[in-house]
Amino acid sequence: MSKNLVIVESPAKVKTIKKFLGSNYEVMASMGHVRDLPKSTLGVDTEHDYEPKYITIRGKGDLVASLKKEVKKADKIYLATDPDREGEAISWHLYHTLKLDSKKVYRITFNEITKSAVKDSIKNARDIDMNLVDAQQARRILDRMVGYRISPLLWAKVKRGLSAGRVQSVALRIICEREDEINAFIPREYWTLTAKLKAEGEKNPVMAHYTGSEGGNSEIGSKEELDKVVSDIRKEKFVITDVKKGERIRKQPLPFTTSTLQQEASKVLNFSTQKTMRLAQQLYEGIDIKGNGTVGVITYLRTDSTRVADEAVANAQTFIQEKYGEGYTAKADIHKDGTKKIQDAHEAIRPTDVYRTPEALKESLSRDQLRLYTLIWKRFVASRMLPARYETTSVKMEAGRHRFSSSASRQVFDGFMSVYSSDDDKEDNTDILPAEIGKDTVLSLSDAEEKQHFTQPPAHYTEASLVRAMEELGIGRPSTYAPTITTILARRYVIKEGKNLYVTELGEVVNRMMVDAFPGIVDKEFTANLEVLLDNVEEGTVDWKTIIRNFYPDLDEAVKEAEKELEKVEIRDEVSDEVCEECGRNMVIKYGPHGKFLACPGFPECRNTKPYLEKIGIKCPKCGKDIVIRKTKKGRKFYGCISGTDCEFMSWQKPSAIPCTKCGGMMVEKGTRLLCMNPECGNIIDKPKDK
Repeated sequence: MSKNLVIVESPAKVKTIKKFLGSNYEVMASMGHVRDLPKSTLGVDTEHDYEPKYITIRGKGDLVASLKKEVKKADKIYLATDPDREGEAISWHLYHTLKLDSKKVYRITFNEITKSAVKDSIKNARDIDMNLVDAQQARRILDRMVGYRISPLLWAKVKRGLSAGRVQSVALRIICEREDEINAFIPREYWTLTAKLKAEGEKNPVMAHYTGSEGGNSEIGSKEELDKVVSDIRKEKFVITDVKKGERIRKQPLPFTTSTLQQEASKVLNFSTQKTMRLAQQLYEGIDIKGNGTVGVITYLRTDSTRVADEAVANAQTFIQEKYGEGYTAKADIHKDGTKKIQDAHEAIRPTDVYRTPEALKESLSRDQLRLYTLIWKRFVASRMLPARYETTSVKMEAGRHRFSSSASRQVFDGFMSVYSSDDDKEDNTDILPAEIGKDTVLSLSDAEEKQHFTQPPAHYTEASLVRAMEELGIGRPSTYAPTITTILARRYVIKEGKNLYVTELGEVVNRMMVDAFPGIVDKEFTANLEVLLDNVEEGTVDWKTIIRNFYPDLDEAVKEAEKELEKVEIRDEVSDEVCEECGRNMVIKYGPHGKFLACPGFPECRNTKPYLEKIGIKCPKCGKDIVIRKTKKGRKFYGCISGTDCEFMSWQKPSAIPCTKCGGMMVEKGTRLLCMNPECGNIIDKPKDK
């Protein structure tokens, strides 16, 4: 009997796949990459057409030796690494590291770890796809060049082991720009008016919302304007001018991609992108199910395709017919995915067997695994069901020269919402309209509800909204979203409070340096164009070294120019007026991973350090002491009194030395303007230009 060796990436897959294939197959794990660029040097020969210099990863020697031993015994070698660029590159590196030139070598991929999928992959074995390998090589080398050429400059400038990254630096810039928008935002007052109306013979009131006046503005900007409108409508009858009845459908959702799964798991389950991917990996690699052994319960988790295999569609239709009835089952072609991106060869993320319901797996999964699986299962089933339908009624009415409207909707068919609904599917409209209401019906005003509002600044990014922004901008790919966010959090460029992401002082410094010295690297459009070029390499239309040849000279020139600028700047520790209690020297200001701190210049003889409280030259309005820059426990910057907890003053925005021209209170900086901190005043003035 011939002996076959199957090499997978993860040891979690070994037992499962071995069980599927039987005694003629030996299954081993490579534990990810076995070969990579060296850590100590750039690892790319810039003098000889950018040839990469790969070495066996330190610590993998024994593993490689045991793989080589099994290779000698085998007649056929099947490289079964993950079905994406990274997996293809790992197979290629294995081919060279294990010296498989003289062996029968086959590349196999499966989108799900099930018996049928694994056996089908053996039947449909192929050669290693060098286009996929080259796309991964290009990405790896681009990232290496940016990291290894720019990071030392950050180290020299900020004096600590910081890092720059091709995608992470752009993600940081996106967050910084949102922070700038929030800081510059000036709230604007507006009012809403709801008229409570009564129709003759009706008990229930009709709620009508103000939409504007004839030839006037649709928005009420002040209490004075509101009082004028209310005064006008109290003298008028409300006459219905138009009634429209119709039907509206709410479409079923698409099955999950990597991006949408990360977003929904963040919103619904409060999972970080890293946690979502870790749990999804466990569900993909295999779960020990009582009576079935270990089996993968979801398809491959790194994808931006919403395509679903015909067999899975057919199974879902049968399941929905049996469970919910024929009237809930959608046709096979309800979703048409016209996009073609890197992972479109894959399917959407779905259960490997739709009959494996969350209830059936309750005893086999951990709590968090079950919650994520339930989300994936419900979303997939809902995607193969019919839309929800609503009957709608829209009413327009006049009160003199003022216009109002009211609308109502009633669900007549729940469709996919019987299985799955998100916050986006919830109906905002709760107004009820009498059935007899029609054109020319006259209503009388019984009450007017007035509400004051202020426009809100853009929301801080969350992990979910950052993933969505990166996807929309074309920055990164399914496999890079979670690692990018993890990196900027680990470097403390960004901190997470609740779900929101905030830039730290360190993040602001790094971003400012990157924008000033390397505007091309952190340009969103440039980064997105690189992703398109990498897709072209995968498709075989662009040579991967062409991208490197065009990229590196510009990077090299920018680095050299930045090095000259840095040489002109003599970076000294700034001496403070704080005296070291231990040796009497004036302490100096230093930068650490968490920002500035005070240290004794007598190091190493004197190791005294303490927090640095930077005064902004403005006195506290409550106690008259100095206002200083402080930080939350997680590193978010704010302005508070030097007295600390003895004084309650704090502000997220920088206080201004210019007093309010109306009430004399303290004002804070909001972009190019100043805003009074007293909410009852709300005075806004232009910030004087710096001389």
